[in-house]
Amino acid sequence: MKFRAKIVDAACLNHFTRVSNMIAKLAKTCTLRISPRHLNFILSDKVASGGVSMWCELEQENFFNEFQMEGVSAENNAIYLELTSENLSRALKTAQNARALKIKLTNKHFPCLTVSIELLSVSSSSRIVTHDIPIKVIPRKLWKDLQEPTVPDCDVSIYLPVLKTMKSVVERMKNISNHLTEMLHLQIIEANRNGDLNLKIESELVCVTTHFKDLGNPPFASENASQDRNPARMAEVHVDIRKFLQFLSGQQVNPTKAICNIVRNKVVHFDLLHEDVSLQYFIPALS
Repeated sequence: MKFRAKIVDAACLNHFTRVSNMIAKLAKTCTLRISPRHLNFILSDKVASGGVSMWCELEQENFFNEFQMEGVSAENNAIYLELTSENLSRALKTAQNARALKIKLTNKHFPCLTVSIELLSVSSSSRIVTHDIPIKVIPRKLWKDLQEPTVPDCDVSIYLPVLKTMKSVVERMKNISNHLTEMLHLQIIEANRNGDLNLKIESELVCVTTHFKDLGNPPFASENASQDRNPARMAEVHVDIRKFLQFLSGQQVNPTKAICNIVRNKVVHFDLLHEDVSLQYFIPALS
């Protein structure tokens, strides 16, 4: 197995740093999948145990000026590594205004992802800062649990409002729910095919709802949804407000496209596009 890559373009380096910061906010540890065309950051917590899952994909040619990799074999030309997300994000924080960034798979008493950053100094000579990020190489037999998640047929698909607005709404709702013990951090997300989205928390004593109108529904959604259903009928899902807020807190930049797919009482699937980086994030329903 071999992997080495280099970024010299400042805009690409900043974009890669933003992606890394987002992943660090969404997942404490994640799997990095390296293939000839893509890098993927994967979180595959078992939905059965109430965990979220994530699939983030970026095309390597949009970021890297040089990119070489050899997978475990010719027919399985990929590398799967487990790493602590914050270690990568912390290493890249030193790369602001860098001349170049190199990433390489190394073995220094233990397997590492070595990040070398070439910084400009005052005298215009450069100095190199190196970070060795410990990794765990994931064996081939475990790859089957780390494939792109299948998107279930949804009851309602809807465009999301500005994520920063949603985040401030959900933060306020979480503060209220902290004072109502019987609510147990329950967030209700509901939407219909008329472009309406509601965020709710409720208990026997209190119901707080924020309404978003005229958001629009993706064109393909109306073909998949059963035609006999009343478009005003809400599909709802109950999720852990802390997991929902963690997802919203990870979004530093408003995406180019943001869609929410609801499978009634089962799962909510967020599908985001940040320029050339796609993010799929699944939060299972609370039973």
